[in-house]
Amino acid sequence: MTDEARLKARLWVQACIRSCQALGITATVLHRGDEEAGAVLIKIALRDRTCQVLTQTRTTEGRRAWMRGSGPAPVPEADADAYIARQRRYDSDLWVVEIESPDGLHPLGDPIL
Repeated sequence: MTDEARLKARLWVQACIRSCQALGITATVLHRGDEEAGAVLIKIALRDRTCQVLTQTRTTEGRRAWMRGSGPAPVPEADADAYIARQRRYDSDLWVVEIESPDGLHPLGDPIL
């Protein structure tokens, strides 16, 4: 288990929002999950009003990474919101963060698989 695996979800979300703010990117918590160990979904809102939803995962080495939960291409915002709603039904401890990144760049620093 890596050191990053021990970081509490609330602290990771706060760090994500601060990183975005430092880059001039708006980030908002849409849903608070379990402060200790909740999983995180990232909704990236693009310039054309489409979105990508990234789901948290781990590499084989145990490092944080992301997968495109909403598929390989951006989807309409309504589809992204429906995906998030389904995931929240399965996991009430889930955190949801929206990042407004018009160019689709994600400031998370972790790879997208």
